Amino acid sequence: MINQAIKKYIDRSVLCWLATSNKQNEPNVSPKELFTYQDDATLLIANIASPNSIENIHFNPIVCVSFIDIFVQKGYKIKGKARLIDKNDIIFEKKVKPLTDLFTNEFPIKSVIEITVTKIESIQAPSYFLYPSRTEEFQIESAMKTYKVKPINNI
Repeated sequence: MINQAIKKYIDRSVLCWLATSNKQNEPNVSPKELFTYQDDATLLIANIASPNSIENIHFNPIVCVSFIDIFVQKGYKIKGKARLIDKNDIIFEKKVKPLTDLFTNEFPIKSVIEITVTKIESIQAPSYFLYPSRTEEFQIESAMKTYKVKPINNI
């Protein structure tokens, strides 16, 4: 399910957003910094400081994770079933290693949120539908102007 195109977006994304719901079915969306894919069907997210997300997952493990490239204005929404892997779990070290290898072990990771993927949908800015001739290059240039940033020259 998580193909190379989706992996590319995951690798380029700075944040992902984890959506959960509580006992009253109220939604909660929380940004996450440390995340990656384990394989073609599994996402891993570090729980650093997410008491609401964790409580919600205990109640309802069905979650949604989204991530986008803000310059291209495209990304993916991944739905699945979450499982919490705590520090005292025998597989914790195996699950946390891909996160600390990619990022850092500077932050105290309380647990790993393992998500078994059930559905993937693409996300695109409305301008792609409204103006079908617009290219990703145009979107990038437009976003750079809007956010007042410039590309880094390759050194």
